[in-house]
Amino acid sequence: MITRGDIQNISGYKKPQPPEKKIKLRKFNWSRVMIYLVMIILIAITGYTLTHLDTANVKIGEAMHGLVMTLNQIFLQPKAGSDGVMPLLSALGISLLLAIMTTVIGAVIGFLFAVIASRNLTNAYFGAIIRVIMAVIRAIPTIVWVLIFSIVCGLGTNAAILGLSFHSIAYLTKAYSESIEEIDETTIEALKVTGSKFWVIVFQAIWPTIIASLVSWTFIRLEINFANAIAVGAAAGAGGIGYQLFVASGMSFDFHEVGFIVYLIIGVTVLLEFIAVKLRQMYTTK
Repeated sequence: MITRGDIQNISGYKKPQPPEKKIKLRKFNWSRVMIYLVMIILIAITGYTLTHLDTANVKIGEAMHGLVMTLNQIFLQPKAGSDGVMPLLSALGISLLLAIMTTVIGAVIGFLFAVIASRNLTNAYFGAIIRVIMAVIRAIPTIVWVLIFSIVCGLGTNAAILGLSFHSIAYLTKAYSESIEEIDETTIEALKVTGSKFWVIVFQAIWPTIIASLVSWTFIRLEINFANAIAVGAAAGAGGIGYQLFVASGMSFDFHEVGFIVYLIIGVTVLLEFIAVKLRQMYTTK
């Protein structure tokens, strides 16, 4: 049996193919030109600065040798120094407790503000006011808030607690509210139809749904607060391991002790990250 395809092959007939679409490449792109231009300008400025840099008769070879020796003392020969191990561990505990306290304060108050600021739970106008206020607070760095409160309360632990807590509340309010707004609105509307009260909806429907996100955001803020607690230890007179690091590096120049402190800080950071991962796994596997 001869098919139509056989007849077309014998006669040499070929079905016309649609024309191929050609992709037009833009050979000239202003954004690419601007990127290259900025890179060339930066390279030229860097080269000019390096060639006209006033070295103040510093010998590069000796400076590099001193840098290597200092790094060797910090990272390869860490020692507790004259302060001793226990005082440094105590100072580390102060900084860690400061971070934990301010994180807990920020988490509790931030969750309350996040519930009010969420678009799918409360009045949109009222929530917008809270979001704007929190955005302004977040725009100012934590260290600046600590210095502002140090003017009111004086240098010390009180200013550090207020400054860290203030910024933590604003940070966690935004993080928590975004997690709440990701919840399917049909679930919330169904509970409202059944006559459930506002806080019943929050703690019976919203809280179990976003608990894993809350844990993640809270531990991220805890790590940030721990780093800030170290920074304000010397800047605001809050003490802790930050003050010990400032004394060892800037006053006594005991780089062996600096290395010991750095390893202590790294150890606590790794421990916090390990706990955060385990807690998140615990809540996500339920």
